[in-house]
Amino acid sequence: MNMRPEISEKIRTYFSQMSIYKDPEKTNSIFVGRNLPAFVKDFLLKRYLNVQTGEIDTLGLTQFLDQVIPTNGGLVKDKIVSGQDVVLLARFIINIDLIKGQKQFAIPDYGIKLREGIIPEFVYNKHQGELVDGEKWGIVKLCLLPDDDGKKFHVQMVDYKPFKPYSSVDAGYLAEARQHFSTDEWVDLLLSAMEYDPDSFANMTQKMEFMTRLLIFAEPRLNVIELAPKGTGKSYVFGNLSKYGWLVSGGKVTRAKLFYDKAKQQNGIIKNHDFTVFDEIQTILFQEPAEIQAALKSYLESGKTTIDNNEFTSECGLMLMGNIPLTEQHRPVSPMYFDSLPANFRESALLDRFHCFIEGWLLPRIDNSMIFKGWTINVEYFSEILHTLRTNNTYGLLFDQLVMFEEKADVRDSKAIKRIATAYMKLLFPHWRNISDVNKEEFEVYCLNPAIHRRGIIKEQCHNIDPEFKSRMPEVRVI
Repeated sequence: MNMRPEISEKIRTYFSQMSIYKDPEKTNSIFVGRNLPAFVKDFLLKRYLNVQTGEIDTLGLTQFLDQVIPTNGGLVKDKIVSGQDVVLLARFIINIDLIKGQKQFAIPDYGIKLREGIIPEFVYNKHQGELVDGEKWGIVKLCLLPDDDGKKFHVQMVDYKPFKPYSSVDAGYLAEARQHFSTDEWVDLLLSAMEYDPDSFANMTQKMEFMTRLLIFAEPRLNVIELAPKGTGKSYVFGNLSKYGWLVSGGKVTRAKLFYDKAKQQNGIIKNHDFTVFDEIQTILFQEPAEIQAALKSYLESGKTTIDNNEFTSECGLMLMGNIPLTEQHRPVSPMYFDSLPANFRESALLDRFHCFIEGWLLPRIDNSMIFKGWTINVEYFSEILHTLRTNNTYGLLFDQLVMFEEKADVRDSKAIKRIATAYMKLLFPHWRNISDVNKEEFEVYCLNPAIHRRGIIKEQCHNIDPEFKSRMPEVRVI
């Protein structure tokens, strides 16, 4: 089944330039052998899309891909070594080496290591503020050139075009478009933008649970835990829908990698991203767990921590994702949900600093029939608008006008409820700009009550670990 025709038509009308026709059966084969996230695929599809018919110029797209994203990665190095210039659309990692005074880059997908890649000063200066530490996407021109002393050669990035189809996006445009959709229709639009067929979810409960994964995209320093069985699409959502997130999947994790590397004088992944996700947290090995735990406690609380006498600050949200054993009735085997987390994370003082819990067992198992086909908004625009909404404080101010907490409410509870509810407003009701715009019934149903519920699960589970932590949630009412 596909999304209702009337919703598709509205998408084409009110998101004309940002809409795209998705047909995975026709386009997936084009991208075979090329490891590309959804936001890059949509950017490319958009370039070769006939907006009237929804047809893709597959020949033109294939030829472009062959030029800039070769399926045989080994040929890239061969061409560079033989003296040819190579142009790639690629994911690359930048490291500013202050000691050597070098701007290094690596392109892991093509085997180019940090010690091999150099960004020359003229390129770095031309893109001041763009080529900073961390992961980037862009079109790069590479060639092998001798160093100034002529003794060594490095792969140099002699030209760079940032992957930024939308230099800016207008939140007002989104707010205007939203007014033409009912809330049910808008939820379906959000799911289709995530590349899933809204009709494949059994009910609104499932839809909301799935969509809640987007909160961390739109709200700064929102800390989330999701426990779910395998196969519910966790990794895909966080690894494919935004270039502003970082997915940590297994392997060793150090405090230096997360926060700040003193030896390299380099910020870690939390500094440079909107959100960092620990996927399959049971498989991640935390080195010096006591140090990481102490840094996380401080950071989760205030967005700050001290690393080797350096104050580290960021607006990055953190998410823990893990698997949880379920009964035949698809419910957790044990009421002690956090028993599924690694031992160094099973501490109530740490877990109480998380705001939001996603009950992943309520979600369906993802299969090919759930992949969306039809008109929707393209992922690159979608991720940019969510990124833009992070710094919009309109919705937080509205929350303050709408909600009253009991006098003795725990500060962590009130902060968590506000953050979650504000994030829901950004996603579901971007057209609410003034108190007169707000439908208070919808605010309670879709924003406030879910926020109270999701924070309540965190409280209850902390109480299960340590009875000193009270499970009671504060009284909250809409003014």
